[in-house]
Amino acid sequence: MLKPAITQVPIDNTIANRWSGRAYDATKPVSHAHVLSMLEAARWAPSCFGDQPWRFIVWNKSVDAAGWQQAFDCLVPGNQGWAKDAEVLVLVCADTLFAHNQQPNRFAQYDTGAAAENLCLQAAALGLMAHQMGGYNADLAREKFNVPAQYTLMAMITVGHPADVATLTGETLARETAERSRKPIAELFFAGQWGQSV
Repeated sequence: MLKPAITQVPIDNTIANRWSGRAYDATKPVSHAHVLSMLEAARWAPSCFGDQPWRFIVWNKSVDAAGWQQAFDCLVPGNQGWAKDAEVLVLVCADTLFAHNQQPNRFAQYDTGAAAENLCLQAAALGLMAHQMGGYNADLAREKFNVPAQYTLMAMITVGHPADVATLTGETLARETAERSRKPIAELFFAGQWGQSV
């Protein structure tokens, strides 16, 4: 299902066509080459001091079904209902300390978000679909996958091949087919000072 952004001015097609869908084709595996391509895109995100504070744990259902199931079990029920068909799950973590001096890195979450978005954009460029989620049990994920206390668990991401929306039902189908919307540019971006629209 194509659902391009309705933009006020033209933007790059990959950005316009990236969206957080929920209808995944459970019959189509995601190749290791595609996984590496998405991770390479994430690797090249910008970061303060070039610190690269992000760490991703990746589970590919066709390669490690047991691990994928453990990650899936960390999702809240509302996300499990549709994420069950996603081939790949990713846990995104941010290092709270700079590597070069072990001092607090207040930019780590910002930088990690950039890496996660790079992954999502590369997924879109490959014809895949990625959906970032906050709905998961971070404490359970930390325990299951031995994530050190130094790292903040940020999000989980589903990745897979998009499927026909007819595979969804109920509220999930309604959310999938709803019109995409964003606040207007004037409300979000200011020229020179707070509240003065660009």
